[in-house]
Amino acid sequence: MAEALARHFWGNEMETRSAGLFPLGHIPSFTLEVLNEAGIATDGLHSKGFSEAGIDDIDYLINLTELGVAPLIPPGFSGKLISYPVRDPFGQNIESYREVREELEWLVRERLPGLIAAQKKGGR
Repeated sequence: MAEALARHFWGNEMETRSAGLFPLGHIPSFTLEVLNEAGIATDGLHSKGFSEAGIDDIDYLINLTELGVAPLIPPGFSGKLISYPVRDPFGQNIESYREVREELEWLVRERLPGLIAAQKKGGR
């Protein structure tokens, strides 16, 4: 969901990749439904794991879980890690997916620019 929202709101300004620590192997139907409701394109979305995302050449890794991902990051990673946990709606009702979509939209549109600016000023 975060990848689709970032692509929608940032367009060509930012290349976006998303991956799960425990990928499902498919995109949940509620995810597709709530994105479509909001007019967010879902073309090209697919479930992939952290190792498939190719993080070697990215500037910012946004961890949306409460889990520590630092041990999973390759030693040569030169980007910045930003942690901002967001509830995972998997297994819940469609309203939970809508709530998470709204939270992620706020994060992508409003909060992410400030988080990135803070990382540019400070350390990892």
